[in-house]
Amino acid sequence: MTRSLAAPVTIDSPEMGDATALGRAIRAQRLASGLRIDDAAALCGVSVAVLSRLENGATGVSVGRIFKVLDALGLALLVINK
Repeated sequence: MTRSLAAPVTIDSPEMGDATALGRAIRAQRLASGLRIDDAAALCGVSVAVLSRLENGATGVSVGRIFKVLDALGLALLVINK
């Protein structure tokens, strides 16, 4: 059985309120870049399991790994006052 990638998710706002929103943004960027999860994980220097957990909004992914993924996919984290 052949697996296909889900359609990219459009992010309406750069404001991320939780890990799920951050994961959706990361997945959208990966898909927009035309990368399969295994190729993206290799590019980011993390395992497929880590990237999958991050994309699915799971907790327990280290901040260091999050920054590696963001950097490799051309994303940045901006912290602002609400």
